[in-house]
Amino acid sequence: MSQSQEWPRIAVVGAGAVGGYFGGMFVRAGAPTVFIGRRHFADAVNSRGLVVDKSQGLERIRARATTEMSAVRDCSLILFCVKANDTCETANQLAPFLRPDATVVCLQNGVDNADQVRAAANVVVLPAAVLRRGINAGTGRVKHLARGDLIIGPPSGKTTEVANLFIDAGIPCRISDNIEGELWVKLLCNCALNAISALGHARYGENRAKLRCKTADATHCR
Repeated sequence: MSQSQEWPRIAVVGAGAVGGYFGGMFVRAGAPTVFIGRRHFADAVNSRGLVVDKSQGLERIRARATTEMSAVRDCSLILFCVKANDTCETANQLAPFLRPDATVVCLQNGVDNADQVRAAANVVVLPAAVLRRGINAGTGRVKHLARGDLIIGPPSGKTTEVANLFIDAGIPCRISDNIEGELWVKLLCNCALNAISALGHARYGENRAKLRCKTADATHCR
Protein backbone atom coordinates (compact mmCIF):
# COMPACT_ATOMS: atom_id res chain seq x y z
CA MET A 1 0.00 0.00 0.00
CA SER A 2 1.54 3.31 -1.02
CA GLN A 3 1.29 6.60 0.84
CA SER A 4 -1.24 7.80 -1.72
CA GLN A 5 -3.63 4.97 -0.85
CA GLU A 6 -6.06 5.15 2.02
CA TRP A 7 -5.00 3.87 5.45
CA PRO A 8 -7.13 3.65 8.57
CA ARG A 9 -6.23 6.00 11.39
CA ILE A 10 -4.09 4.03 13.84
CA ALA A 11 -3.36 4.50 17.55
CA VAL A 12 -0.60 2.76 19.45
CA VAL A 13 -1.57 2.41 23.11
CA GLY A 14 1.48 1.70 25.25
CA ALA A 15 4.23 2.99 22.99
CA GLY A 16 7.25 1.15 24.33
CA ALA A 17 9.49 -1.33 22.51
CA VAL A 18 6.81 -3.34 20.70
CA GLY A 19 4.43 -0.44 20.11
CA GLY A 20 7.26 1.83 18.98
CA TYR A 21 8.47 -0.64 16.40
CA PHE A 22 5.13 -1.69 14.89
CA GLY A 23 3.74 1.83 15.04
CA GLY A 24 6.92 3.11 13.44
CA MET A 25 6.51 0.67 10.57
CA PHE A 26 2.99 1.99 9.94
CA VAL A 27 4.18 5.60 10.03
CA ARG A 28 6.99 4.71 7.66
CA ALA A 29 4.44 3.21 5.25
CA GLY A 30 2.38 6.39 5.31
CA ALA A 31 -0.40 5.47 7.76
CA PRO A 32 -1.73 8.28 10.01
CA THR A 33 -0.58 7.04 13.41
CA VAL A 34 -0.58 8.49 16.90
CA PHE A 35 1.49 7.06 19.76
CA ILE A 36 0.08 7.13 23.29
CA GLY A 37 2.75 6.63 25.92
CA ARG A 38 4.55 8.08 28.89
CA ARG A 39 5.49 11.75 28.99
CA HIS A 40 9.21 11.21 28.32
CA PHE A 41 8.44 9.11 25.23
CA ALA A 42 5.89 11.59 23.87
CA ASP A 43 8.20 14.56 24.42
CA ALA A 44 11.11 12.82 22.72
CA VAL A 45 9.08 11.73 19.69
CA ASN A 46 7.39 15.08 19.22
CA SER A 47 10.67 17.00 19.44
CA ARG A 48 13.09 14.66 17.67
CA GLY A 49 11.00 12.01 15.92
CA LEU A 50 10.99 8.26 16.48
CA VAL A 51 14.41 6.70 15.88
CA VAL A 52 14.30 3.14 14.52
CA ASP A 53 17.65 1.33 14.68
CA LYS A 54 17.57 -1.64 12.30
CA SER A 55 20.33 -3.84 10.93
CA GLN A 56 20.24 -1.71 7.74
CA GLY A 57 20.97 1.44 9.73
CA LEU A 58 19.29 4.25 11.68
CA GLU A 59 16.12 5.93 10.49
CA ARG A 60 14.43 8.92 12.10
CA ILE A 61 10.67 8.95 11.52
CA ARG A 62 8.54 12.02 12.06
CA ALA A 63 5.63 10.95 14.26
CA ARG A 64 3.01 12.31 16.66
CA ALA A 65 2.79 11.22 20.29
CA THR A 66 0.68 12.14 23.30
CA THR A 67 -0.10 11.03 26.84
CA GLU A 68 -3.86 11.49 26.33
CA MET A 69 -6.00 8.36 25.84
CA SER A 70 -8.64 10.47 24.10
CA ALA A 71 -6.36 10.52 21.04
CA VAL A 72 -7.85 7.16 20.01
CA ARG A 73 -11.23 8.80 19.39
CA ASP A 74 -10.88 8.99 15.59
CA CYS A 75 -8.85 5.80 15.15
CA SER A 76 -10.28 2.58 13.74
CA LEU A 77 -7.24 0.35 14.40
CA ILE A 78 -5.74 0.23 17.89
CA LEU A 79 -2.43 -1.52 18.58
CA PHE A 80 -2.70 -2.42 22.27
CA CYS A 81 0.83 -2.84 23.61
CA VAL A 82 0.78 -2.26 27.37
CA LYS A 83 2.27 -4.73 29.83
CA ALA A 84 -0.10 -7.61 30.58
CA ASN A 85 -0.48 -6.52 34.20
CA ASP A 86 -1.85 -3.17 33.02
CA THR A 87 -4.36 -4.61 30.55
CA CYS A 88 -7.55 -4.30 32.58
CA GLU A 89 -6.89 -0.78 33.88
CA THR A 90 -5.79 0.53 30.47
CA ALA A 91 -8.73 -1.12 28.67
CA ASN A 92 -11.15 0.61 31.03
CA GLN A 93 -9.46 3.96 30.36
CA LEU A 94 -9.59 3.29 26.62
CA ALA A 95 -13.18 2.09 26.33
CA PRO A 96 -15.04 5.46 26.54
CA PHE A 97 -13.10 6.85 23.58
CA LEU A 98 -13.32 3.89 21.16
CA ARG A 99 -15.34 4.10 17.97
CA PRO A 100 -18.02 1.38 17.69
CA ASP A 101 -16.31 0.05 14.56
CA ALA A 102 -12.80 0.05 16.05
CA THR A 103 -10.59 -3.04 16.02
CA VAL A 104 -8.09 -3.65 18.83
CA VAL A 105 -5.07 -5.90 18.25
CA CYS A 106 -3.42 -7.11 21.48
CA LEU A 107 0.35 -7.20 20.85
CA GLN A 108 1.20 -8.51 24.32
CA ASN A 109 2.58 -11.47 26.19
CA GLY A 110 0.00 -13.63 27.93
CA VAL A 111 -3.10 -15.54 26.86
CA ASP A 112 -6.16 -13.67 28.18
CA ASN A 113 -5.45 -10.03 27.28
CA ALA A 114 -8.00 -9.98 24.46
CA ASP A 115 -10.69 -11.30 26.82
CA GLN A 116 -9.96 -8.51 29.29
CA VAL A 117 -10.20 -5.84 26.59
CA ARG A 118 -13.48 -7.32 25.29
CA ALA A 119 -14.91 -7.19 28.81
CA ALA A 120 -14.19 -3.45 28.95
CA ALA A 121 -15.09 -2.44 25.40
CA ASN A 122 -17.72 -3.72 22.98
CA VAL A 123 -15.46 -3.80 19.91
CA VAL A 124 -13.64 -6.40 17.83
CA VAL A 125 -10.50 -7.54 19.69
CA LEU A 126 -7.88 -9.78 18.05
CA PRO A 127 -5.14 -11.57 19.98
CA ALA A 128 -1.66 -11.68 18.44
CA ALA A 129 1.57 -13.53 19.16
CA VAL A 130 4.55 -11.27 18.54
CA LEU A 131 7.57 -13.24 17.35
CA ARG A 132 10.30 -10.78 18.19
CA ARG A 133 14.01 -10.73 18.77
CA GLY A 134 16.17 -7.72 19.45
CA ILE A 135 13.44 -5.13 20.00
CA ASN A 136 14.48 -2.70 22.73
CA ALA A 137 13.29 0.79 23.60
CA GLY A 138 15.07 3.91 24.74
CA THR A 139 13.63 7.40 24.99
CA GLY A 140 12.00 7.79 21.59
CA ARG A 141 14.23 5.09 20.17
CA VAL A 142 13.58 1.49 19.09
CA LYS A 143 16.31 -1.02 18.29
CA HIS A 144 15.24 -3.88 16.06
CA LEU A 145 17.84 -6.27 14.74
CA ALA A 146 15.95 -9.43 13.84
CA ARG A 147 12.42 -10.82 13.67
CA GLY A 148 9.28 -8.74 14.10
CA ASP A 149 6.55 -10.85 12.56
CA LEU A 150 3.11 -11.63 13.92
CA ILE A 151 0.58 -14.43 14.24
CA ILE A 152 -3.03 -13.30 14.64
CA GLY A 153 -6.37 -15.07 14.78
CA PRO A 154 -8.86 -16.58 14.74
CA PRO A 155 -9.60 -16.60 10.98
CA SER A 156 -12.32 -14.17 9.88
CA GLY A 157 -12.88 -11.44 7.34
CA LYS A 158 -11.73 -8.84 9.87
CA THR A 159 -8.62 -10.84 10.73
CA THR A 160 -7.71 -11.07 7.05
CA GLU A 161 -8.23 -7.32 6.65
CA VAL A 162 -5.97 -6.54 9.61
CA ALA A 163 -3.31 -9.05 8.54
CA ASN A 164 -3.18 -7.41 5.11
CA LEU A 165 -2.64 -4.01 6.74
CA PHE A 166 0.36 -5.33 8.65
CA ILE A 167 1.74 -6.93 5.51
CA ASP A 168 1.26 -3.69 3.55
CA ALA A 169 3.29 -1.92 6.25
CA GLY A 170 6.15 -4.38 5.75
CA ILE A 171 5.37 -6.54 8.78
CA PRO A 172 5.15 -10.31 8.11
CA CYS A 173 1.84 -11.58 9.49
CA ARG A 174 0.06 -14.91 9.27
CA ILE A 175 -3.34 -16.06 10.46
CA SER A 176 -3.69 -19.06 12.78
CA ASP A 177 -6.80 -21.15 13.39
CA ASN A 178 -5.34 -21.98 16.82
CA ILE A 179 -4.26 -18.57 18.11
CA GLU A 180 -4.78 -19.62 21.73
CA GLY A 181 -2.29 -22.44 21.21
CA GLU A 182 0.19 -20.00 19.65
CA LEU A 183 -0.11 -17.73 22.69
CA TRP A 184 0.42 -20.62 25.11
CA VAL A 185 3.49 -21.82 23.19
CA LYS A 186 5.02 -18.36 23.36
CA LEU A 187 4.21 -18.06 27.07
CA LEU A 188 5.81 -21.43 27.86
CA CYS A 189 8.91 -20.54 25.84
CA ASN A 190 9.19 -17.23 27.67
CA CYS A 191 8.83 -18.93 31.04
CA ALA A 192 11.70 -21.28 30.22
CA LEU A 193 14.01 -18.87 28.40
CA ASN A 194 13.52 -15.97 30.82
CA ALA A 195 14.51 -18.20 33.72
CA ILE A 196 17.59 -19.48 31.87
CA SER A 197 18.62 -15.93 30.99
CA ALA A 198 18.17 -14.76 34.58
CA LEU A 199 20.06 -17.66 36.12
CA GLY A 200 22.83 -17.54 33.53
CA HIS A 201 23.06 -13.74 33.43
CA ALA A 202 22.96 -14.00 29.63
CA ARG A 203 20.78 -12.61 26.87
CA TYR A 204 18.71 -14.82 24.56
CA GLY A 205 21.25 -14.49 21.76
CA GLU A 206 24.08 -15.75 23.96
CA ASN A 207 22.00 -18.73 25.11
CA ARG A 208 21.07 -19.64 21.52
CA ALA A 209 24.73 -19.50 20.51
CA LYS A 210 25.69 -21.84 23.38
CA LEU A 211 22.94 -24.30 22.46
CA ARG A 212 24.07 -24.34 18.82
CA CYS A 213 27.62 -24.85 19.99
CA LYS A 214 26.73 -27.92 22.04
CA THR A 215 24.97 -29.56 19.11
CA ALA A 216 27.62 -28.74 16.50
CA ASP A 217 31.02 -30.26 15.89
CA ALA A 218 33.44 -28.98 18.52
CA THR A 219 35.81 -27.67 15.87
CA HIS A 220 33.15 -25.18 14.76
CA CYS A 221 32.84 -23.69 18.24
CA ARG A 222 36.40 -22.61 18.88
